[in-house]
Amino acid sequence: MRINPQLLEKIKESLSSVLPITAIVLLLSMTITPLTTGALVLFLFGAALLIVGVGVFTLGVDMSMTPMGHGIGVTMSRARHMAIPLVVAFVLGVLITVAEPDLTVLAEQVSAIPSHVLILTVAAGVGLFLVIALLRTMLSVHLSHLLIGAYLLVFLLALFAPRDFIPVSFDSGGVTTGPITVPFIMAMGVGMASVRSDKNSTSDSFGLVALCSIGPVLSVLLLGICYAPESAAYTPVSLPDIATTRDAAAAFAAAVPHYAEEVAGAMVPICLVFLLFQLITRRFKHTQLWRIVSGLVYTYAGLVMFLTGVNVGFMPAGELIGSYIGGGEQPFLLIPIGMVMGYFIVSAEPAVHVLIKQVEEVSMGSISQGAMKQGLSIGVAVSIGIAMLRVLTGISILWFLIPGYAVSLGLTFFVPQLFTGVAFDAGGVASGPMTAAFLLPFAMGACEAAGGSLMTDAFGLVAMVAMTPLVTIQLLGLAGRVKKKLVSDALRAELAKAEDCILYYE
Repeated sequence: MRINPQLLEKIKESLSSVLPITAIVLLLSMTITPLTTGALVLFLFGAALLIVGVGVFTLGVDMSMTPMGHGIGVTMSRARHMAIPLVVAFVLGVLITVAEPDLTVLAEQVSAIPSHVLILTVAAGVGLFLVIALLRTMLSVHLSHLLIGAYLLVFLLALFAPRDFIPVSFDSGGVTTGPITVPFIMAMGVGMASVRSDKNSTSDSFGLVALCSIGPVLSVLLLGICYAPESAAYTPVSLPDIATTRDAAAAFAAAVPHYAEEVAGAMVPICLVFLLFQLITRRFKHTQLWRIVSGLVYTYAGLVMFLTGVNVGFMPAGELIGSYIGGGEQPFLLIPIGMVMGYFIVSAEPAVHVLIKQVEEVSMGSISQGAMKQGLSIGVAVSIGIAMLRVLTGISILWFLIPGYAVSLGLTFFVPQLFTGVAFDAGGVASGPMTAAFLLPFAMGACEAAGGSLMTDAFGLVAMVAMTPLVTIQLLGLAGRVKKKLVSDALRAELAKAEDCILYYE
């Protein structure tokens, strides 16, 4: 049986992404953080599922989510009446958010507020900000102006929200931009901007994910203020008891139906919207539809494998490693170890592969995939280092978020607008399932072992991961602008010298 060459290439890319973090965990398990045999077997099984799952998923996204989102975005931008695409955007934002698996996991941890109330409130926030993002693209509003106004409102509300809810509120912005919704929303933004022919159309194609990440933060802060709960308790996940490899295989097999149902719930709303869209517009031909349907199958299978591997295999290992280091004689090792893991783990996020490829295509190679990977890796490494510092010291997350967002918003006035949209989208993309299912348990295990508060000291890690790429990617753009100016000045100087020589000889 001949394997699809495109699929083989995607799996090879996935292997290079997952292998470094696997090697780091194996090295730690043999040195300072010995894992039980069961936890290690689960981790290795999970790594194998991740490698295949990410490869299958990224191929499926290329075949289905990207053309679907692009087609809907183009059609919405050409609508005669603005009210119709705005209503569609709100409904679409609510539907895909309600079905996002990561949001359900987060909602179950916040026991002070009923899960369905939290999920619906966050979904309404995403729907509202997707409408705002659509209006911005249609009206060519500068992204930085919207971001500054929105984050000023966020930090104003944070002054009145319960202390326990501030980290959870910012984390909610990261978990709502999951591996299914990000490719769809990004492609929709590119489709909407492609209809325009002005000079800002390329830069305006980014920013939808950035704005959709703000809605959940505002909505959860408002919810915390309205409910005014005494605390937001968290119950740590119990580690499975694995004695043999058969037990490990049984654990994965038992988890597959659960994640298959979750992924189906996440994909069905998008598929229904696309079906309705196709019936009304007849935009896609039979061959294109067959490719999209095949891509949806790949996307579904890949994401089921990925979520099963990361939740069953990586989560126990992350919590055990964190508890070993946090409760050991040298807890400060959490900072460098966390930074190294953060540097490599972002490459294993499935939506990151989609982002960097789309950025390179839209920017016509001016922002390379290598530069994006490096910028994201450095940003996530710094954020995990800060998160581990918070676990050890209990410093309020606002001491980092306020100056971090102040710097990132300030940079928007000095870098090309394209880099601003890419940077703020990258923040939402970097904080994906790998962060939530491996690094967050790592922080929770460390925090519990060190005797800290899980809700105030461990939660907030996703928020930190979402913030630091905003600075690093924009610094990348600023460096490019400075380099371009230096080259331009050098060329002008050489031309001036040449003109002087010509005048001298004349």
